[in-house]
Amino acid sequence: MTTAHAQHADHPHAHGPDCGHTAVPHGDHTDYAHDGHLHRAHDDHYDECEPSEHVAHDGHSHEHGADCGHTAVQHGDHTDYLHDGHRHAAHGDHYDEH
Repeated sequence: MTTAHAQHADHPHAHGPDCGHTAVPHGDHTDYAHDGHLHRAHDDHYDECEPSEHVAHDGHSHEHGADCGHTAVQHGDHTDYLHDGHRHAAHGDHYDEH
């Protein structure tokens, strides 16, 4: 069975610990924030590693912002914050898991 995934075409840059992009732990792999989205290494190319559904983070009492102490990652038209091994994005009156 083949799983469909969105490849990031024409990606000449190799991501790694010294590439200069923010590393984002994501489950069993590491994503890299690059050009407003996230890339993950997959075989001989990079995939877009973006959420496909809306998942609210329940019980999040911490408010993210410029001085919250968490790493900010530019993601499209908003900023995510690395927190507890995943990304949070403000959405209305709650945070989403990204």
